[in-house]
Amino acid sequence: MRMRFKWVSLLLVCLLLLVTACSGGGKQEEGQGKGNTGADDGTTFSFFGNYDWLTTAPWGENAATKWIQENRKVTVKPVQSGGAAAEKLNTMIVSDDLPDVIFTDRGSTVERLVQAGKLVALDQYYEKYPNFKKYVKESTLNLLRSEDGKIYQIPNWYTSGQFGNGGWMVNKEIYNALGRPKLETFDDLYQYLLQVRDKYPDVVPLEVGEKGAGLEIMYGGFKENSTSKFISLMGYPEGNKLLPIYDDPAYKEMMLYINKLFRERLITQDALQQVQDAVKEKVNTGRVAVMVESNITTYGAEGHRALTASKPDSGYEIIWPIHKAGLDKNKVFVSGFETLGWNVSVITTSAKDPEAIFAYYDWITGPEGQKVLFFGPKGLYWDEENADGAPIPNKKYKTTPANERTETMRKFEDFNWAGNTTFIDKAKMSLEASLSANQKSWETVAQSTVTWKTALDITQFVNTDPVPDTEIGIIAQNIQNIHTLAFAQMVQAKSDGEVLSALETAKKNAQNAGLDKLLEFKTQRWQENLRKINAAK
Repeated sequence: MRMRFKWVSLLLVCLLLLVTACSGGGKQEEGQGKGNTGADDGTTFSFFGNYDWLTTAPWGENAATKWIQENRKVTVKPVQSGGAAAEKLNTMIVSDDLPDVIFTDRGSTVERLVQAGKLVALDQYYEKYPNFKKYVKESTLNLLRSEDGKIYQIPNWYTSGQFGNGGWMVNKEIYNALGRPKLETFDDLYQYLLQVRDKYPDVVPLEVGEKGAGLEIMYGGFKENSTSKFISLMGYPEGNKLLPIYDDPAYKEMMLYINKLFRERLITQDALQQVQDAVKEKVNTGRVAVMVESNITTYGAEGHRALTASKPDSGYEIIWPIHKAGLDKNKVFVSGFETLGWNVSVITTSAKDPEAIFAYYDWITGPEGQKVLFFGPKGLYWDEENADGAPIPNKKYKTTPANERTETMRKFEDFNWAGNTTFIDKAKMSLEASLSANQKSWETVAQSTVTWKTALDITQFVNTDPVPDTEIGIIAQNIQNIHTLAFAQMVQAKSDGEVLSALETAKKNAQNAGLDKLLEFKTQRWQENLRKINAAK
């Protein structure tokens, strides 16, 4: 999950936090609260998801949260973003009316709240409660620390193993009709997309996701042991330094290839502007032949359920990542994963009992919490568990149509704010192993066969973005603006020459804006991360 703030909003957040920090918002005393989520009076806290697209469902309306409310005595009161998360958060900050918990990206939002004294340090709770202590690696905790040396963040979907949801999929019905040609290299893909364009005029040959997010995912197919993370870094690693991404031949090759597909209308012409709902509508109605996306398992699972509901033999099929001819397919990575996961929860100083909230999160991330919020409570889809603690599917699990069961379980997972892949991945694979082929979930099959195997560990590159309202942060934003414009120009260029011209202009403008200084800063942070990671081994 990712979210991009506009520069104006970032400045506003900074000013608002400064005002509230000066108006008496100090850090809550550590240790306040007894943290008994099983107490008779229970625990109630407010929760704000800091994403435009996130709407938190009412608490207690599905089997999992109802069970938690009745058995753990925990109630959550959602605070909705209303499709304008940054503005909503700004309003809550300036009115000094923060929710108890904020679910957000790691980075500048968290650090500003820390600096304003609006978050509760969690170090002693991490020491006190058993599940995070057992499952979160020391290196992960080290990388979660803020500049003051304390930990304010609770990670979601952290891992100690390989994990990834990015990749490529094909529309089975179209692929079968066209004879299932070889789809391994970018040359293969180009020829296939031409066939789709000519024979299926109402279908998007290559779908690339919301605002073209899948385009940069192709980068890993042009160079071994690489992911699109290097593009967001604006530099690729060479030895112990980050060099400008514009100097990377693989980046140039990728942009020329993308432009070729765009010029020949093999990619939707509004790729850089399209919203998520429009992408889902195309996927779910089968008007997509091939798709590349960083969250392909979600798009694929939802689209597969939609298509197979009326036509069981249709749907989508995950494929091994498309790559440049001559590369080792086993060294081609679509996406990257970080052991810290994606999102984090932070507990604000508005919380009356922060320890109780942390205790609940610790329960979530343990075996019982993971089972309830992934598979549902005991008695629904499982009654017993195996020696490793994984649920054993019961009769209802096996007889409920896969589409219906998956949709129900996805509603539980929406509340899994401390997802523990170390436990859940092993548990769901164990459960799925006992099912017949037509009972297995699309997502789990895709993960076990392709997406996990083609994700690269990029944990060493976390926390390399500067705080926006600093000198280096301003440089970074200016360079990002240059890149965003240049990327669009290269995608939509009328010729190879225009692509190369836009690339050279972007390189020159980025250098003038301070790219070398930015990469020096990021290189330093990267090397610091490596020292932290190695110190924990």
